[in-house]
Amino acid sequence: MESVIIIVFVMGYLAITLEHNLKLDKLIPALMMMAVCWALVALGVDNFTQWFDSANHGLVDGFASMVHDDKLHIVEETLLHHLGKTAEILVFLLGAMTIVEIIDYFDGFSTIKSYVKTKKKSKILWIFSILAFVLSAIIDNLTATIVLISILQKIVKNREERIWFAGLIIIAANAGGAWSPIGDVTTTMLWIGKKVTTLKLIEYLLLPSLLCMAVPTLIASFLPAFKGEIDSEEEVEKPKSQHSARMLYLGLGAIIFVPIFKTVTHLPPYVGMMLSLAIVATFAEIYSRSKFSLSDFDSEEHDAAAHHSPVHASLSKIEMPSILFFLGILMAVAALESLGILFNFASTLQESVPMMGTELHVPGVTGVSDLVVMLLGVGSAVIDNVPLVAASLGMFSEPIDNELWHFIAFSAGTGGSMLIIGSAAGVVAMGMEKIDFFWYFKKISWLALIGFLVGSAAFMITRTLF
Repeated sequence: MESVIIIVFVMGYLAITLEHNLKLDKLIPALMMMAVCWALVALGVDNFTQWFDSANHGLVDGFASMVHDDKLHIVEETLLHHLGKTAEILVFLLGAMTIVEIIDYFDGFSTIKSYVKTKKKSKILWIFSILAFVLSAIIDNLTATIVLISILQKIVKNREERIWFAGLIIIAANAGGAWSPIGDVTTTMLWIGKKVTTLKLIEYLLLPSLLCMAVPTLIASFLPAFKGEIDSEEEVEKPKSQHSARMLYLGLGAIIFVPIFKTVTHLPPYVGMMLSLAIVATFAEIYSRSKFSLSDFDSEEHDAAAHHSPVHASLSKIEMPSILFFLGILMAVAALESLGILFNFASTLQESVPMMGTELHVPGVTGVSDLVVMLLGVGSAVIDNVPLVAASLGMFSEPIDNELWHFIAFSAGTGGSMLIIGSAAGVVAMGMEKIDFFWYFKKISWLALIGFLVGSAAFMITRTLF
């Protein structure tokens, strides 16, 4: 039965990877994979000789000799445990996404465009790379990519020129998301899963992530594509809300407040995110009364605003397919973890892969090869990094803030930049600018690889300081 479950998982995984070829939204195979895997677990529970207790990170004693009803009871408790852990991540993401949409409701991100005063391509490249690096650490790499490419489309009119900038934005956004607990879904998973803390994550990964962004950007600035100036056209912009800048800073500040709230109260991050959302939503409701005026906007737009609060309007724009995809993939991986498959795979992997240079280690715990973690990074470029990190949570048992978890956060977060399908930022940029897979592979992938290797080397050196 275990073999059948693995086959179902692999087939679902393959369907997710080939999403664009199959023209099938990845949430469909993810949800189907989750439901079928757990159904097979329930139907074949008597055939399993071991069961992995995620709460204690160990196998359940005497599981094979238990009666049917006791096994089913353990399965139900485990399912509820994993659903609770997954819900923490999903509720957190829902709150963050809603705050970002509220900022956009007030045209807050248009404030960022005013920072770009030059027409020189190399300077614009550095401005957008730095903005991507900083913004992705606050509002996550996916959202930062959407925001910056939207702004880029208003500044660089030539698409052939613009896709080069988009490629470097992907690298910078993924690098920026790696060192922040709220910058990337995978890093958030490790943070909420109590594998890393905010301060240690910044200590370990800020410099490697910065180099991962800066080195490719520096190299790219000497390429012919970034020589000269852009051809820009002056355009008349729509008047924006008088509260746009205020809501931008309020929203970003509210998201930054979440790690502080967790540190002070020791409550799960989603509680702080809900508090931040409530505060931002309160100001949004107050400001929305004066956002529109009939002198600036047409009556149809004014009427629409009058009938929908900013919170309701923002919630209607939430990427629910992404939320459902995370639910499906995380719960499917949980099924493999519960059967002890990931636990056994980790042992085999550590024994078969040779140690590379210094090993990740902690007293009393088996070392994990640097090469294993780097392979996870390379793997995240081919397949989604969310299940890879979810799998690593079940594979390794190192304590909180062990260097292993920080290296996994860096590798999974930045390794996806090597292929355009390897990260959420890459996929959304691919959709927004219709970037060809092979164009990205030829023009951008080598820059992402250099950044990944430089950042990994920097991590190996700097981890000895902490």
